[in-house]
Amino acid sequence: MKQLSDSFRMGPVAVRNRIAVPPMVCFNWAGDDGFVTENHINHYRSLAKGGPGVIFSEAVCITKRGRLQETQLGLWDDAHIEGWKRLADVCHESGVPLLAQIHHAGVNGIDENAECPSDFTPTHRDQTRGYEITLDRIVYLRNAFVKAALRAKAAGLDGVELHGCHGYLLSQFLNRQVNHRTDEYAEETLFVKEIMESIRIACGKDFCVGIRLAAYEPTLEDGLRHARELAPYADFMDISYGFTSDTSACPKDFPFSAAIYGAMEVKKALPDMPVFGVDGIVSGGMAQAALELTGIDGIDVGRGHLVNYNFARDALAGRDTGTCLHCKNCGWNPSGGPDHPCAGKKLFDRNQGHRP
Repeated sequence: MKQLSDSFRMGPVAVRNRIAVPPMVCFNWAGDDGFVTENHINHYRSLAKGGPGVIFSEAVCITKRGRLQETQLGLWDDAHIEGWKRLADVCHESGVPLLAQIHHAGVNGIDENAECPSDFTPTHRDQTRGYEITLDRIVYLRNAFVKAALRAKAAGLDGVELHGCHGYLLSQFLNRQVNHRTDEYAEETLFVKEIMESIRIACGKDFCVGIRLAAYEPTLEDGLRHARELAPYADFMDISYGFTSDTSACPKDFPFSAAIYGAMEVKKALPDMPVFGVDGIVSGGMAQAALELTGIDGIDVGRGHLVNYNFARDALAGRDTGTCLHCKNCGWNPSGGPDHPCAGKKLFDRNQGHRP
């Protein structure tokens, strides 16, 4: 039976326990230039000191045009490397591997002429229309992902996680409700395969390459097919939701989220693949129970680490990890202050803003 304290491997990376810090964007900490700030350094240092097995960085954009927000961190320029080196160093000081989640927002970003696999107008949010990108632009973006990974390696990071879910560009290619191309990229996983294979060639076997992938893109059947097709290129899979997600395959009596159920199904399909699950795990007891039920390899804990930087250390010791109240103050634009329900707990600066 798997235990939270177990160590395991993601390809070349040794992970000392099964608790992971998932990507959580720190809005308003960076400027328009995308550089790492002291807020980021202090935040990641504190997370690493708390003892997780691995930290996946917040989504970091591969091109300035592809950002999801004006203050998103970047890896689109060599000038970003020095800041990321500092982030890698503060995580490694505590023995925690750091992987950068490399990202392009596509139609769900801020670009007025948003890039998308096909012409597409989102209906789920007030957003600019997406325009089908050319084959030349696909090659450009594939190379941009590879260059971002090379910068992460130059900075001393342990690997990268492609952001292939939550409705962003790679998710759009994977989703048949968005990808209506008639050329070779109508094959939903082709673009992602090319990126992962190119990163592997460029960065070498000692650099970890994985993907955050939707279990439902849009259905569980689709998600499992994507996982099987991408498995030869991945050192791990981190399972979440897609552009649109039909979660009806998740049994109503399943005790955890639909994303955790999806991760369990991916693990069944790919028993040798390290698989992470996410969504709604807020205590050490829940994390252990999810491991035992699903057989997955790692548990992503987001809000728990915001309530308590020492979540992993406390969970492994059987101590109270604190309680997330799911209050609006930790939403898109938190206000913080002494009257915040979580005041006094081990939190980062709530006034800066954070998206779990």
